[in-house]
Amino acid sequence: MLTDPNFYAVAIPAVALVGLSKGGLGGAFALIGVPLLAIAVPPMQAAAIFLPILLVMDAVALWAWRHHNNRATLITMLPGAIIGIGLAWATSSYVSADAMRLVLGLISVVFALRYFVESWAAHQGRETAPAPERPVSGSIWGAFSGYASFIAHAGGPPFQIYVLPLKLDPKTYTGASTRFFAILNAIKVIPYFALGELDGTNLTLSGTLLPVALVSTLIGARLVRHLKPQVFYPLMYGMVLIAGGKLLYDGARALLGT
Repeated sequence: MLTDPNFYAVAIPAVALVGLSKGGLGGAFALIGVPLLAIAVPPMQAAAIFLPILLVMDAVALWAWRHHNNRATLITMLPGAIIGIGLAWATSSYVSADAMRLVLGLISVVFALRYFVESWAAHQGRETAPAPERPVSGSIWGAFSGYASFIAHAGGPPFQIYVLPLKLDPKTYTGASTRFFAILNAIKVIPYFALGELDGTNLTLSGTLLPVALVSTLIGARLVRHLKPQVFYPLMYGMVLIAGGKLLYDGARALLGT
């Protein structure tokens, strides 16, 4: 596989898309990455190949956004997210990843559509104020994010459902998102090792794709720094809509056996 051009024809675009997402351009690109790589290798192997790459991307993104963060959001969401990862590890053999994709996809699509309706209302003079931090809601969506991140590589939409209504500055939002998922990915190493997925073959494949990961993450970070809130938020909600649509389609298709 290390010399198979067909593998790299799929793997390089997949890693580049996830890198752009890690740089700050939204979760939709990340959702496309793993399914795209799964064209060339089994889905679980695709996820295992991606995890070390994600850790390196996280390190680059943490450096790029080291001056930006929203500590209150992390304090609110991380305890639930860690519990969500633990629950996913404990119940991974009982809960279908496709069922989780279907539920998250439906929630995400409704959430994004609501934003565009509210944006239209704002143009009519009825603007929505930024939401405050909400510990209960943050814990619940954090748990969904941790759970979905483990079993379906889809932790972005639940995170965005809670955080986007806060209407943070784009740099603050990206810094908090970067820290949140860096912590989650580091925690996920333990169960992935326990499942035997981080073997020599997968780690070697991860290493060969690292240059693509590094370059694309830095490109994503540079692009976000130049986006104004008036552009950033419609883009992010558009990404949520795309991501939710893909999750909904993938989950429904798998569950219906089509």
